[in-house]
Amino acid sequence: MPGAPDPGTPGPPPRLPSPLGDVVDERFERYGVRLTLKRDDLIHPELIGNKWRKLTPNLEAAAGRTLVTFGGAYSNHLRATAAAGRLLGLPTLGVVRGHELAGRPLNPSLARCAADGMQLHFVDRSTYRHKTDPGTLAAILRATATEDAYVVPEGGSNALAVRGCLALGEELREAGGVDVAAVACGTGGTLAGLAAGLGPGRRTLGIPVVRGGFLEADTTALQRAAFGARRGTWSLDDRFHFGGYARTTPELDAFAEDFEQRHGLPVERLYVAKMLYGLVALAGEGAFPRGTTVAAVITGAPFPSVGDGPQAASR
Repeated sequence: MPGAPDPGTPGPPPRLPSPLGDVVDERFERYGVRLTLKRDDLIHPELIGNKWRKLTPNLEAAAGRTLVTFGGAYSNHLRATAAAGRLLGLPTLGVVRGHELAGRPLNPSLARCAADGMQLHFVDRSTYRHKTDPGTLAAILRATATEDAYVVPEGGSNALAVRGCLALGEELREAGGVDVAAVACGTGGTLAGLAAGLGPGRRTLGIPVVRGGFLEADTTALQRAAFGARRGTWSLDDRFHFGGYARTTPELDAFAEDFEQRHGLPVERLYVAKMLYGLVALAGEGAFPRGTTVAAVITGAPFPSVGDGPQAASR
């Protein structure tokens, strides 16, 4: 159709490569460490942060079919998928964790999904835990009459998404001067692609925002699916999840507010704040040799706004 968006390229053109800029912060400078921010939150006004990189190749693979995906009640991935569906004119279905939510008013995040045209299907937590089992998935698709849909996993992390995030590492490598790239991790897809694209001589640090210690295996599996083998030099530090997924503490909130005041950057609490907190702690521990340049990947922005409830509280 004339004037329609190109399939797989929703809305306005992306801002790529995303901006990269230094911040002056004495908590790093006193240890001889340079901090720079990779602003993936500025790539696209609606597919925020790493969602552009992960969703675009999946949208192309969907080839116009209904998109089915998964998330919790405050899922930024659900919101991004719903927005992509609206921009491209594609039907979307969000399978939401928590059957008890079905009879309640929609929170701001789910209300945004619905306003963008996403059909919401609530399932109990046991069903959600088994959503990748072939039988459970088939039952969900039958129940929602979406048997022919294109299924995107929770968080958007699959081999296509990992290859989409390869460019993130390549952009940092081409910019030069980056020794360590750091990213918050929910499902491991962004870490898997970033580490592969960053190339030799540099390392990638993942800060999990979840408990359980499973991201090492999951990220390795994603790299094998995408590239056939583990790629890049990467590691995880799981000390900074602040109690688990979608959880914050007064200490983390105070840190995020302070960072916002220092640098004029709205800090998303459940991913970005934990990663930045971890980097400050690691700098203080001497984890980065003097002269190291650390690039912190800003993968998202607050939603709906600070003080309005959980922000991006699911993958």
